[in-house]
Order: sequence, then structure tokens, then C-alpha cells
Amino acid sequence: MDPAREASDAAPAPARPRDLLDASTDAAAVVSADGVVIGWTRGAEALLDRPAAEVVGRSAAHLVATPADPARVAAVAERCRAGMGWSGRLPVRHRDGRPLDVDLRVSASFAIGADECFLISARRPDRHWTIGQSVLDGFLTRSPVGMAVMDPQLRYVWLNDTLERFGGVPRAQRLGRRLSELLPGLQAETIEALMRKVLDTGVPVTDYEYVGWSWADPHRQHAYSTSFFPLVDADGSVTGVCYMVQDVTERWTARRLLSLVNEAGAGIGTTLDVLRTAQELADFAVPRFADFVVVDLLEPVLSTEGHGAWLTDAGPAPARPQLRRAGMSSVREGCPEAVARVGDRTDFLPPPHGARLLIDGEPVLIPVLDASDPLWTTEQPGRAASIREFGLHSLISVPMRARNTALGLTTFVRSLNPLSFQPDDVLLARELVARAALCVDNARRYTREHTAAVTLQRSLLPHALTGGTALEVSSSYLPADPTDGVGGDWFDVIPLSGARVGLVVGDVVGHGIAAAATMGRLRTAVQTLADMEMPPDELLAHLDDLVLRLSADRTDDVAVRQGTTAFLGATCLYAVYDPVTRRCRMARAGHPPPVVVAPDGQVSFPEPPAGPPLGLGGMAFEATEIELAENSLIGLYTDGLIEGTERDMELGMTRLGELLARSDGDLSTLCTSAVRRLVPVPQPDDIALLLARTHGLGPDRVVSWDVPVDPAAVADIRARATRQVEAWGLAELAMTSELIVSELVTNAVRHAAPPIRLRLLRDNRLTFEVSDASSTAPRLRHARSTDEGGRGLFLVAQLSHRWGARYTGEGKIIWAEQEISR
Repeated sequence: MDPAREASDAAPAPARPRDLLDASTDAAAVVSADGVVIGWTRGAEALLDRPAAEVVGRSAAHLVATPADPARVAAVAERCRAGMGWSGRLPVRHRDGRPLDVDLRVSASFAIGADECFLISARRPDRHWTIGQSVLDGFLTRSPVGMAVMDPQLRYVWLNDTLERFGGVPRAQRLGRRLSELLPGLQAETIEALMRKVLDTGVPVTDYEYVGWSWADPHRQHAYSTSFFPLVDADGSVTGVCYMVQDVTERWTARRLLSLVNEAGAGIGTTLDVLRTAQELADFAVPRFADFVVVDLLEPVLSTEGHGAWLTDAGPAPARPQLRRAGMSSVREGCPEAVARVGDRTDFLPPPHGARLLIDGEPVLIPVLDASDPLWTTEQPGRAASIREFGLHSLISVPMRARNTALGLTTFVRSLNPLSFQPDDVLLARELVARAALCVDNARRYTREHTAAVTLQRSLLPHALTGGTALEVSSSYLPADPTDGVGGDWFDVIPLSGARVGLVVGDVVGHGIAAAATMGRLRTAVQTLADMEMPPDELLAHLDDLVLRLSADRTDDVAVRQGTTAFLGATCLYAVYDPVTRRCRMARAGHPPPVVVAPDGQVSFPEPPAGPPLGLGGMAFEATEIELAENSLIGLYTDGLIEGTERDMELGMTRLGELLARSDGDLSTLCTSAVRRLVPVPQPDDIALLLARTHGLGPDRVVSWDVPVDPAAVADIRARATRQVEAWGLAELAMTSELIVSELVTNAVRHAAPPIRLRLLRDNRLTFEVSDASSTAPRLRHARSTDEGGRGLFLVAQLSHRWGARYTGEGKIIWAEQEISR
């Protein structure tokens, strides 16, 4: 082997500048897709000392000086087939067997005839150029990165110009002294501890960030990033420390801004409460950003009436806006700087600004507050005195606006923090207030809607319940947690004919105004259907049809607006109690069963067939009947009462029964305490409980007679009824009672089928009932002046408090009631 040639291969001549970009001398080869060399250039012959005859037609794998790696080759080929090519460093094998490192490039694939091929070029790595000492010294001295060398005692040995500028301490004063002696405001002790660690372990510490002040800018905090490296001599011992430092204040400020904004997103607006949100903004900013913060909201924002705020495009604003202090926080206990307290009215705007600041103004930055400024002493004398007393020296006021709506003003003030607010701080203040303003606006809108829903719901629920002499009733209603919205629970007690009483409880699916409005419609429908004397199962069937229609209307409306469907559903339980028979007939539509507590304290949950929830349609409802002893307690409730936190309805029903069985005292107290004990904390659903204690109508208050189908019998029946009315001490009603009985019985004898029976009931009203086996509906007619008859029911309607008809399995009952004077 030629030694000269070997030396040439080992140490190639330095490349001239034009050679660095010249690829004309590169070694090149064309390789087929199966790895066979089909082309070989003179540059390749020169690089590997392999003639073309020795390489062409053979596999290119023997030219590579590394073990075969099929996966890597396949990945490179796939990349080249995608048209991107590949480059990298790879050792190849010289003809004499030694490896050569080359920079390799593989082209995108191309076709030669029917073969897929790749062009591979290679060149030896270029030699690195060297720099002179003067160039190196200039680089170190003028580098934008601060650099210093410390001896083993951590004293300055050398530093560059950049570090001298960072610290503001001249080089001559630094050399031979330690950092802690020169710049105590830069966490000197912590930094020196890190340098000692590097001296002891020889392990570098990189990118250590810290914040502090320096003599170069003593009134502004800076952030620095520093790396520490050991200096090692020829024998491997550590002889000192080199450190490099960069001023990363802008990066640190941006990161701090982002961090604070992220924290604000989690800490502000945790509830849908306007005042709570305002206070969260003030608490968050103190002391992170300011020493004293006040949040003043416009009066309409805190109101639940009207629009509730100023629209920014609604025309001119009033000269002095009416604001109210909604939130306030200070580093001083009790906020002594404040002129107004939370809840007080205030009209603060930083002078000389007016109300337009709230509508379209930009944030106001006052880097230096001057209490002697005539604008403050004239327009804000109380606040000028506070500025002097507590050393308030810098201020930012940011208008609160969201969704084209002016909401108020947030003011940040510094006093104990010696740094004045800077323009960069305005960006953070604006972002914090913008986030809080959106939360305040959400809370304002929600509060308005929630208040409207609660008002609507309470207006639709019964304000006074009465069960007459048949039932002693009491109710308790607990609205849902405000954050979950108003629900659609309802209950009612409906007086019916024959001293009977209807009890109903229901629950509409969903929350909000729509649920409350639907509840009102269903409650009205139940009252109407109950007045029509429908039995419970038929009433629920008609109610189901109504919910289906309401759901169809709602679906059409939503489909138009959103392109979606809407389902409206509800559950309901309806029961009718008859004090004469002491029997209760009930049916339910997907609702929990009632609870019954017997006079001896025994608890039961009679379960009429469950039936489907209202709004499904196509399924029948069934009724069941139970007998209730005198002074029994029956309770109707919604599922929110028994679900509890465990979401176990059976456990909740057991607890409800135990609570109701413990007391036979005041019904109202029992009802309220049962709800409080079962639901001690706000729940996501409305809760309703309706309790009724039963009373029977004894034989002394009920009398009845069979009526023969003979017109002559009317007089005798009329006389008996009149005597009974007088015997009950209702002589003042005897005459009208005689007429009512006469007309009802006469109509039955003439037009109805036997058996016919007259019944009189006395509770809080005097009731007359005539039953017959006919199902013909009575019809009120207005007779002409020449007609001899046809005025019977008209007279009954005029003489009675109310009258009507109800149908039974045996026929019908015509009834009329008279008020009893108290």
C-alpha cells in the first residue's frame, strides 16, 4: 500500500470556499430497487478505489461498513419513493477494507426503462475551519450572552461586557469579589450554592431561572436564565466555574401572564352569582398583581328587572353612572383604603374621564398617582386623602364589557409594592377583567332567567291549600340548587263534588322557564279535567294526550331553530279521596307511589300500576283503590325527595316512612321537618311533599233516600230533604234547598232510569246528589217566555253555588252545592 496515498485518505486537503458547494466531484452511483449497482462514476472509483467493472452488477450491500439493517433501508426507500429524498452520514468500505465516513444523499426514485432506481451520491466530510485568538476574544467579550469565570472560592476572575451591563457593577469592582458581595438582590446565596455543587460534582447546571433586581435597573424586576459549567484542566480536576446568563424578562413576563390568565380561568367565575364573581376577581388579583382592587358594577347589572345593563351602542350614557361596589380586596386587613364599602353606591371614575369610559374607553394607566393634582382634589377629594394616607402610588382602571354590554369598572392600585404599573401590566389587567366580565355577564343573564323562572314557578303553584272537612293538608316545596335551574315539580289539592278531594303531584322533565311554563299548563289541565269529574286513570290518559301535543309543538319549534327534535315528558300521580266511603282511588304515570301511615304508625307504600310517563303515548293507565282509616296520613312527593345523595330510591322511601311515622302532631311542622331531614343540602332537582290527614264524613252528616219512579213521590222526598236541612241547623237554606231538590228529583223521575236515589251531605257546604242508572247528559236550557217547562236546571244553576254531573259505573250523579254561612 502506498503510504502517501494512505496519508492523503486519512487527512484530505482543506476545501477551498468554492469547493464547499461544488458537487461535481462527488462520488455517485445508480442503484436499482433490489439493491444492485447499475451505474458507477469516476468520483466513486476515486473515493473507494473500486473500478466500475468490480462493482456494477453486484449488490451494493458489500460497500457499506455497518451490519445490514433491512428496516432502515426499507424506510429510506419509502421516503425516496414519496419524492422527498434522504441524507445522512454513513461509513462505507474502501477497497483495502478500512471504513470511510461519508455524507450520503439518496435521490427521489426514478425509472430507467422498467426499473425503479435511486441516485446515491457521497462525499467526505469537510474539515472544520479554525479561528484565531483575536476572533475568539472578540466573540466572548461582545456576545449577547453574559459570561463570567469564577475561581474555586467563587470570586470573579473574568467577565464579558454583556454581564457588566446586566449587573450595573463595573468590571474593576467585580474582579476578586463574590456575587453575594455585589448583587444581593439577585438571589446570590442560591446561585453560589449551585456553583459550589458544580465544583463538587463536576456536573453542569443548565437553564436555571430566577427573578431579582440589579443596579443596572433598580426599579424593575428582571428575569434571568443561567447555566453553570465546570472548568477542567489537563489532569481532569475542576479549577473553577464558568457561568452564562441571559435576560429573559420578556419571556418570563409572557409566561407569567399566561400562567395568571390560566389561574384566573379556574379561580374566577366558579358560581353563577354576580357578586361572588366580582369578589373572586378582587381576591385573585391581590396580592398577585395589585395591593388594592375594587370592582364597581352598574346598578342595572345587579338588577333582575329589564335588560340589566348598558348596551354599548345604545346611545349616550348618563353624565355620572350609578355604580355599586360589588367586590373589594386589599393586602391591608379590612380594606382601609376604600372610600366605599361592598354594597354601597359609588360613582368613581378616574378623572378626567366620564361615563363614555365604560362604554367605549380603553384601560386607564396612571403610573404615578399625585394626590395634590387638582383633578383629584376637586373631583375625588375623599380618594385623594386616601392616596396620601396609604401611599397609593400607581393605578390601572379597566372598563368591564362583554357581549356589547357595559358592566362596570375594575380598578387596580399599588401601595406596598414599590413598582409602578407599566404598559405591559395593562395587558394582564385587561385580560383578567375580560375573563371576569364574561363570567359576570353569564351570571347576570342566568340570574335574570332564574329569577323569572322562580317567579313564574311560584306564581303557578297553589298559594293556599284546603281539603275541606275531608282532609287536613300541608305542603313543602324546596327549589333546586340555583346552579341547576328551576325544575317543573308541582302539586295541588282540588275540591270535588260530594265532599271528595283530588290530590295531585307531578314532575316535568328538564329545568328552566320552559319546564316551569309546562308545569303550569299541566297543572291547569289537571284542574280542568278534575272539574269534569274524570276518574284518575281517564284523567291521566287525557293528560298524556296533552303532553304529546305539547311535545309535538315544541319539536316543530326546535326543529325550525336548531334542526333537532325535542322531547317533553312528565310524571304524575292523581288520587281522589271520598270521605263518605273513606276510600281513595289513584293512578300514576311513571311516578313514585304514595306513602300511607296508618293511625297505629304502620307505614305502607300502596303501588297502583306504574303506568308509563306522560308523553310516550299508546299505553293505558290503570287505577287502584284503597281504604284509609280515620286519621290516616297519606303523602305524595316527587323523586327529588327520596333519591338523596345515594341515588337509592328504596332507601329514601324507607327513611320518608320512618320520619312520617314518628309524629302525629302539627302537619305543617311534620311536612317541613321531613323535607329538611331528608334533604339537608341543596339538590339538583326540585322537591315537593304533599301530606294529607284523612277524616271521614260520619252518618250524622250523610243521609239518603230511594226515590220511587212516580211524580207523586217528589213532594214527599222534597219534604224529607227540607226537614233534614232544618235539623242540621240550616233553616236559612231550607227554601232554596226545597227548590233544588224538587227540580233535580223531578228531572230524574221524568227523564232517567231507575234506581233513583237522593243523597244529602253536610261538610263545609251543603250538597244534594241525585243518582240514576241513565248515562244521558243533563243539558242547561234557556226556556222562552211562552214555554211551560225547561227551566229546571236553569233554576238549579241560579240557586246553587255550583252544580254538575259525574258518571259512575252504574250511571250518573247530578249534584248541586250551597254555601253554608260561617
